[in-house]
Amino acid sequence: MEFSKAKIRQIRNLMILAAVLVLLVVYSKYTIAGFQLLTKVFTPVIAGGVVAFILNLPMRAYERWLFGKAKKKFALAIKRPVCFILAFITVVLIVTGVLLAVIPQLTATIGMLGKKIPVFIEDIIAFLEKLAKDYPQVNDLIESLESSQVNWDTVLDKVGSFLKDGVGNVLNSTFSVASGLVSGVANGVIALIFSIYILFQKEKLASQGTRIITAYLPEKSANNVLRVLSILQRNFSNFITGQCIEALVIGTLITVTMSIFRMPYAVMIGVLTAFTALIPIVGAFVGCVVGAFLILIENPMTALWFVVMFLIIQQIEGNLIYPKVVGNSVGLPSLWVLFAVTVGGSLFGIMGILCFIPILSTAYLLLRENVDARNAVKQAKTVVVEVPEEAEKEE
Repeated sequence: MEFSKAKIRQIRNLMILAAVLVLLVVYSKYTIAGFQLLTKVFTPVIAGGVVAFILNLPMRAYERWLFGKAKKKFALAIKRPVCFILAFITVVLIVTGVLLAVIPQLTATIGMLGKKIPVFIEDIIAFLEKLAKDYPQVNDLIESLESSQVNWDTVLDKVGSFLKDGVGNVLNSTFSVASGLVSGVANGVIALIFSIYILFQKEKLASQGTRIITAYLPEKSANNVLRVLSILQRNFSNFITGQCIEALVIGTLITVTMSIFRMPYAVMIGVLTAFTALIPIVGAFVGCVVGAFLILIENPMTALWFVVMFLIIQQIEGNLIYPKVVGNSVGLPSLWVLFAVTVGGSLFGIMGILCFIPILSTAYLLLRENVDARNAVKQAKTVVVEVPEEAEKEE
């Protein structure tokens, strides 16, 4: 049996791919190390791409609103710089507004905590003393612990060794934090510059990418790849927009509900919850923990009611608002939104949560189209052509 040249080429490519996969599995240790090294080297580039993608959302809106029908050369020349500056200012103002809403109240709260914590500790001590009087068994347990023999020399030796090691660890940690801060600032500047280049030449870069794909892939495969990339881009854009809307909704609900029930720190906790809610479903619980701690110092019973209130709002938001807002924005049913968050978070943490919903929505759309197409073909093959009654009578 002879094979055509195309079939031989296909078999050869499959054999090469299988060999490469086997080598990657066999040398998985070196593969992972190499991948981590490449990720570290290209971190500013990746971060620049992420920043460009986020800034491109308001930038496209400004281009559509301000220069949608512009045809003059001057308008087209200033279109990109003006819209980039407006988009950058918009993002900076949003972040600054969040910080201005949280930091002053947080600073004042920390000052108040410095005064209230000693009183809170005294209340706890008084409660424990009352508990010891009401339940003598507790007092007996404390006395038995006090009467137990303790080798203080051993304790002092361990404390001394801990302090010696602690000084070295503190110095190492300080150096690591300082070097990490400098590296982070440098990477941030490079990422911002790289994002500016991407945004100012996004049409040219898209054209170059399309030409590369069409040059090295068959026409059908190239069209499929371009279509998948287009769906991914649309789903990621819709997901980020929907996530911001959802964070605004839950932050507003928390603020309004706390204000209605006259709970303290309503604005600060609402803004903090909205900011942390940018991480799907689980992020809002960070705001809940911080809010509960702050209210606990003020009034433990109010903190308990705050937790109950938050859990009720979270259930409404997580089961009704979030799947509707984010699910509809990416075309993914409510069940699969929750599935994507659960699986993505289990596999890759926060980045998995942020990326898994758009990726799963793209796979869901492609699978649905393929299933519909296959079922349509099968139904067309199984259609029974009915013979007209007149023809049956003639026979």
